[in-house]
Amino acid sequence: MLDVEPFESVVYQGILLAGADEAGRGPLAGDVVAAAVILDPDNPIVGLNDSKKLSEKKREALFSEICDKALSFSIARASVAEIDDINILHASMLAMKRAIEALPVQAEHALIDGNRIPPELSCSAEAVIKGDARHAAIAAASILAKVTRDREIVALDNQYPNYGFAKHKGYPTAVHLAAIKEYGVCELHRRSFGPVKRILEG
Repeated sequence: MLDVEPFESVVYQGILLAGADEAGRGPLAGDVVAAAVILDPDNPIVGLNDSKKLSEKKREALFSEICDKALSFSIARASVAEIDDINILHASMLAMKRAIEALPVQAEHALIDGNRIPPELSCSAEAVIKGDARHAAIAAASILAKVTRDREIVALDNQYPNYGFAKHKGYPTAVHLAAIKEYGVCELHRRSFGPVKRILEG
């Protein structure tokens, strides 16, 4: 469990600090979704953690609490077409940049999960490896991004029922790969990704 207090101490005292993270770099289908969050030191949120370490039920509960208590939050994305055009790394950076820039209350400094910083941000920033396990603001962003993406891919399962998106969320499971081979590639699939590309070329 993370403590939200360190974000308002010493180095960042009085600074509007945003955490940013993305969800969906690994799947073969769907957008990559990013979120940025500025937490309110007067409204701490108990139980924040890396979204992947939380149960779906806990993520859903924290999603609502973050939206209610955060000073500012934003959710953005890069599309499948953009992923195929500029690659998933650059698309992830683009999605996080969009999320930070779209914050209703602009951040003065941003903590970015990972080892890279999106280019041309309007505020100062630093990359934090495993940041979603180290900083509450990044953990909050990871939860918003993952819950949003999971909800969307589950909803898309109704439009594309042959692929099992609601179960694997677009990740390259054996069931998903078998479905692509049987039913072909749909418009949600990232054609630049190796497993999809090999099936298209096969």
